[in-house]
Amino acid sequence: MRVVLDANVLISGFISPRGSPAAILRLWEEGAFELVTSAPILAELERVIHYPRIQQRYHLPEEAIREYLDLISGQAILVEPQGEIHGVERDITDNRYLECAVAANARYIVSGDAHLLDLGSYGGVEILSPAGFLAVLRADGGGRLGGRV
Repeated sequence: MRVVLDANVLISGFISPRGSPAAILRLWEEGAFELVTSAPILAELERVIHYPRIQQRYHLPEEAIREYLDLISGQAILVEPQGEIHGVERDITDNRYLECAVAANARYIVSGDAHLLDLGSYGGVEILSPAGFLAVLRADGGGRLGGRV
């Protein structure tokens, strides 16, 4: 199944080895789903992970950031959105996730962003919180995930 992860999920999973975002990243690395991204999402990820407030709080080494960004850009499926979508009016940058998911024929967008979560779904793509997505993986994976969720 193809899944788009919001930058907030990707960054949370990178910063902390605990919690739902980290569990989602581990499951992706184990092949439980295909991560899909786009150039605009990768640019947002790089921009946000370098925010001064994140750097001041977590003191992330640039080498570790670069390795993580290389992992995501090198291992995720990169798609090119075919046009602009205006599903989220309150924060137009959130539309990049919708555009990516539609272009990739993704099944889910996983986000902690209220603007996206409030939509619930868009164009047949379900929008779930990290905890909600883990619940779906548990239900869909059953024994296939071997209790790793």
